[in-house]
Amino acid sequence: MIIAGVDEVGRGPLAGPVVVAAVILKAAIDGVTDSKKLTPIKRKKLAGLIESQALCYAYGRAEVWEIDSLNIHHATLLAMKRAIENLSITPDKVLIDGMYQPDITLPCETIIKGDSKIVEIGAASIIAKVKRDEEMVQMDVCYPGYHFASHKGYPTSAHRQALQQLGPCPIHRRSYAPVALFDRVE
Repeated sequence: MIIAGVDEVGRGPLAGPVVVAAVILKAAIDGVTDSKKLTPIKRKKLAGLIESQALCYAYGRAEVWEIDSLNIHHATLLAMKRAIENLSITPDKVLIDGMYQPDITLPCETIIKGDSKIVEIGAASIIAKVKRDEEMVQMDVCYPGYHFASHKGYPTSAHRQALQQLGPCPIHRRSYAPVALFDRVE
């Protein structure tokens, strides 16, 4: 049976996209678990192993404008659907971290804390986190002053302080209350 593991990253940040990965592995990879339990160095190393050893993997994303128009829940489901549809191999079953699944025709099962329990979901967790983190480091160059490289868009005190001083930039989620508070519509 071909199993695809699916996980997302980026539901909680105030800025940037939500990124979902779908992974079909040939075999288990030692050390794969929930990306939040790994150091950035370990995540990066495992991401390289996953990408080189997987049967296939794919990403899906929802952009800031989609998050703002749909809400984060529906945008995440859309990104999940895109990741699954982008796989080059059609899985027999899709295992998804969490409680919700996208509207797809393939058999799905949701698993709470699946990224710690199922190696395919853990692998998806890792490559999604590395991909989004790398993108937020690039956004730090595009939008100096927000310190995206350090907090990746999450609502840290430094990020909130930058929002207060600079107002939102184009990658901020304007539908999120902490961003809307400092939105300077002219």
